[in-house]
Amino acid sequence: MAPNMREEEAARQKEIDDWLPITANRNAKWWYSAFHNVTAMVGAGVLSLPYAMSHLGWGPGVTVLFLSWVITFYTLWQMVEMHEMVPGKRFDRYHELGQYAFGEKLGLWIVVPQQLVVEISTDIVYMVTGGKSLKKFHDIVCPNCKSIKTTYFIMIFASVHFVLSHLPNFNSISGISLAAAVMSLTYSTIAWVASAAKGVQPDVDYSYSAKSASGITFNIFTALGDVAFAYAGHNVVLEIQATIPSTPEKPSKGPMWKGAVVAYIVVALCYFPVGLIGYWMFGNSVEDNILLSLQKPNWLVAAANMFVVIHIFAMPVFDMMETFLVKKLKFRPSFTLRFIIRNLYVAFTMMVGIIIPFFGGLLGFFGGLVMAPTTYYLPCIMWLIIYKPKRFSFTWIANWICIVLGVALMVVAPIGGLRSIILSAKDYKFFS
Repeated sequence: MAPNMREEEAARQKEIDDWLPITANRNAKWWYSAFHNVTAMVGAGVLSLPYAMSHLGWGPGVTVLFLSWVITFYTLWQMVEMHEMVPGKRFDRYHELGQYAFGEKLGLWIVVPQQLVVEISTDIVYMVTGGKSLKKFHDIVCPNCKSIKTTYFIMIFASVHFVLSHLPNFNSISGISLAAAVMSLTYSTIAWVASAAKGVQPDVDYSYSAKSASGITFNIFTALGDVAFAYAGHNVVLEIQATIPSTPEKPSKGPMWKGAVVAYIVVALCYFPVGLIGYWMFGNSVEDNILLSLQKPNWLVAAANMFVVIHIFAMPVFDMMETFLVKKLKFRPSFTLRFIIRNLYVAFTMMVGIIIPFFGGLLGFFGGLVMAPTTYYLPCIMWLIIYKPKRFSFTWIANWICIVLGVALMVVAPIGGLRSIILSAKDYKFFS
């Protein structure tokens, strides 16, 4: 390749990178990392934690919540460390790290399908949650109004996202992300404070709601998937870190890790009170979304339902689609391209959300199938491949424990989720 050609190609690649959502802007502060991580992590999943607790019971429930927090905190640290482990290179996307660890072809095939399923399924689940939350808000604020189908509320919710999806990159959504982080903290706090205020229900029962051994087992599987879903934020860790400036003297892992620690403290403040207090007050009669168990105070529940709204998981999906179109299929980076692609994506998630709105089962199914690998054990496998720690050293053992637990979770959780989807689909009509 002639020097001129090389320079032109490099210039073209730089132009594309400056246009793509993940790498467009590298001047984020450490607190961006904090609220992007909170937003990526704390979402509707937190609202199903009391329900998961009711299937697990006190001992196992507390253990699973705490273990998940520790494991995912550890794998998050690994991801932050691995972002710049090759001097002069940054792994801006999850699959770039995968390609470095597993090889060019295999890395793509291992990471991209999982990451896409995680992000797209999350976006679909949010469409459903958003729609249900708006419906709940409408029904509380206006109890005598004509009843409107959830389908229409999902459409109303999607209409907001048609607009929001056109913010070009991660830093341009930092304001929204901050708002979303505040909202996450708000509705989590509303959920546990309102539960606590309601007090322990007179007929509260902490035994398993299923009576047969098989029923109990399947419910435990589903609950594990729900917990995995709640802790899944790692799909956007490298993408968030990519927006932080980095020099050899001041690498990006400093501010990124500072933000991540703050984010994890917020996660603990959201998850533990909601899961434990929600279960303590309602026992095994708690709904799969704690806000539905809280009928009163009306204004508070209505407010919490409104806060479930905004989420940032679509950015890496846009980045992948746009990278593929521009780098592989050689489209010109343009507003029109972005406009068409992103609208199609929002429309797709909306349609799927309208066609299959059984929420809890979906969480368990996707939670186990793809959240477990990307969050619980893929970082550990990459760490073992890249750093090759000594056999039976602390790091080696810690990583293998995470891998074994993660794989177990990946195997059992979808089984429970699939079963509850089948059970709720029996009497379900499409587009209802």
